[in-house]
Parts: sequence; C-alpha cells; structure tokens
Amino acid sequence: IVRRHLQQFKNLDALPEHAAIQLNDTHPAIAVAELMRILIDEQDYTWADAWRITNATLSYTNHTLLPEALESWPVTLLSRLLPRHMQIIYLINKLHLDEATAKGVFDPGMLASISLIHEDGERRVRMGHLAFVGSHKINGVSALHTDLMRKTVFRDLDRAAPGRIVNMTNGISFRRWLIESNPGLTKLLTRTVGERLLDDPGELRQLERHVGDASFIEHYAAVKLANKQTLGRRIQEMLGLTIDPAAMFDVQIKRIHEYKRQLLNILETVALYLAIKADPTEPWTPRVKMFAGKAAPSYERAKLTIKLANDVARIVNSDPDIGSLLKVAFLPNYGVSLAQEIIPAADLSEQISTAGMEASGTGNMKLALSGALTIGTLDGANIEIRDAVGVKVLARHGEVRIEGDSDRIEQARRIFEGLRSIYRVRKAMTRGKVLTDDWL
Repeated sequence: IVRRHLQQFKNLDALPEHAAIQLNDTHPAIAVAELMRILIDEQDYTWADAWRITNATLSYTNHTLLPEALESWPVTLLSRLLPRHMQIIYLINKLHLDEATAKGVFDPGMLASISLIHEDGERRVRMGHLAFVGSHKINGVSALHTDLMRKTVFRDLDRAAPGRIVNMTNGISFRRWLIESNPGLTKLLTRTVGERLLDDPGELRQLERHVGDASFIEHYAAVKLANKQTLGRRIQEMLGLTIDPAAMFDVQIKRIHEYKRQLLNILETVALYLAIKADPTEPWTPRVKMFAGKAAPSYERAKLTIKLANDVARIVNSDPDIGSLLKVAFLPNYGVSLAQEIIPAADLSEQISTAGMEASGTGNMKLALSGALTIGTLDGANIEIRDAVGVKVLARHGEVRIEGDSDRIEQARRIFEGLRSIYRVRKAMTRGKVLTDDWL
C-alpha cells in the first residue's frame, strides 16, 4: 500500500485520503504498530504526524464478543519476535493513558481496564484494545452487537473515547447468493418484478403484491422442489443416503461451536426420533435434519459434536420403524460451493445461537433470501431480518437475552430438568440407545 502510494505521490501525508485499511477482527491488529514503524523509521515522520496518518487510515471491525476471540499476545513473545513493534506499542499505550488522564480519568481500575497491556498475571498485549486505539472508527456488525460492544468488551474504552463506535450491519452478495446460487428463483423473481431486481434488491418488496397470487406460489414451489431434488442427488452421492425431496429440509449450516448450539439441535433431533418411534401413526411432517460446518482443529467439543451428529444419523437413518419420516445428514467438507447447493433447497433455517453471543450472522440472510423460514433467537442480524420482513417468517426461539452466566446456567438447568422430552433424550443417550459405545 505504501509503495503504490509513493509511486503516485511524493509523501504519505494524504495516505488516508487514498487508502482505507480495515482491521477485520483482531488478527491483523499488529498493523497499527507496523504502519507507525514504517512512517517513523522508514519515512522520517514525527510521532504526532505518524499517529495522525495511522489513525485516519485504519478502522476496526469487531466480529465477536467472546473474550477468547479478542486476542492477547504475551509481552515476552512480542518483545522477542518484534522488539521494535513492542516498543511502539508501549509508547502508544503511554500516550493513550496520558490522554485519558488529561481528560479526568484517574481511577486506577479504569486506567487498567483501558490499558493496552494486561498486567494481571502474565503481561499480555490486548490486541482488541490496540485495534480500537489505533483506529478512527470501530464498528459492530449488527445493531444489537454494536450496542453490546459499548456495554461490555469496549465499555471503558467507549467512555474514554466516545463516538468512535458505529454500527455497520453485515451484508451478503446478491450476485452470489441469489443470481448464481439460485438461478431458478432469480428467473421467477425477474419475471415477476422486473430486471431492476438484479441491480436493486429493494425491488423484492414488490413481491408483497403477489402474496395471494396462486400462479406465483405454484411456480415458487416448483423452483424449491427442483432445488431440493438437486440437493437430494448430491446427498446421495456424498453419503449414500436417499431422502424425500417432499420432506421439510431443516438446515443448520455454520461453524461448529458451543454457542451456536448444534448440540441443542441434535438433542431436538433425538427427541423427535423417540417421539416418532413411540407413535409412528401420528401425522408427522417428514423432515430431513441437515448439519454442515467445520470445527477448529483443537476444539475437542466441536469435533465431538460432529461425531455425535453422525452417530445419531447412523441410528435414525437405519431404523425401519422411522422410514422417511426423519432423516439426518451431516454434510462433510462444508464451504461456499456446498453452501450454494444447500441454501436454495432449505425450508427451515436454524439460527439458534445463545442469545447475546451471535454478532450478526450472514447465513441467516442467505437462507432467508432463498425463501427459508427462520427459527432463531432475537440476536445479531436476526432482529434486523425480523424488522425487515416481519414476524411471520421468523419464529422466535428462546430468550432475548439472559443477564449473567449464573442466570443463564440456572435457567438452562431448570428447563433441562423440567421437560419430559429432554428427560427421555438424556435417558436414551446415557443408556447407549442413541450413542455408540465407543463415544460413551
């Protein structure tokens, strides 16, 4: 960036006018110190001018409120590998704390909270704090997430530097997730509301006039069925599993994580399996439970969740008493290409992350765009989807937000112990009727 700029201009004074560097979460936060190093050591800028250029060039997007995702790097490691960067970070921190003191912040607890260096135990550089202090704007990725940022992880920094935090709700590419992924639906939509839809997604609102149009509904159902048949053939190729395209495709596709609650969805799958097995003559809606997503290499519980989903799938799919009433599929090697096959075929979008922990989500938008109904917590961009399209297409799941981990755990325990269906699931699983012995 610097080299290209200097090929056109004699210095870096106007860098912020020609380059914008967005720190996408805390992973690239060292860029704050690196740009300062380039400006001071290689371009002979004063500290004040270098800081002005750096701060005006950098912005920071926070994607999560989870403390473990807000990286912190050991001071000893950084000092050994990048001694000049550590020196610059120390000076940034000193001037940052001096500025806070000059504004009337004298409380030692407050100063410790906004410091770039965590001093309790092993000394570590708070990379989220470094990104915050080094950027002129910090954005969350949904309205609720941004509000929670101000109240939680960056509460004290927001008090020390008010006005820097803004909201910028995540978005998706209509070109990929409608036009490329779902050509059948795209053709129907453009035939119904016009070609302008391809350039202006707001034209989708014209569909409201066709809510009761039997011809449109019939054609939409035909497009959805064709997409489901295509995905059914793909699942047959991948897993050797035959599914009924007329069944409800109940989809949860996202990174495997405890807060995203794939485990809860698996427990619901087991509960449904036991209920169908107990009374197969009930008028059950045939359903295909689909899971896909990757687990971090060292995330043991996430990998066990994948193992559990496959164990449950093996038992459900081979039970002749269940037949086509319930099928379970965990689709491996999840990525964009596979998502483009799953999303157009989905009937139900599972967005059930623990309330208060999902920053935004984009899978929820992609699935909604292809016509899937959403069941989800009122969290992240689910709230904005609900506000945009109405409560009829988003079924609320669980609490809006429970304050405090102890309250959350206690409420979960009461629900877990009080529901008969959950008791049956727990009993079946602990007695090995659902899980294989090698997992238990």
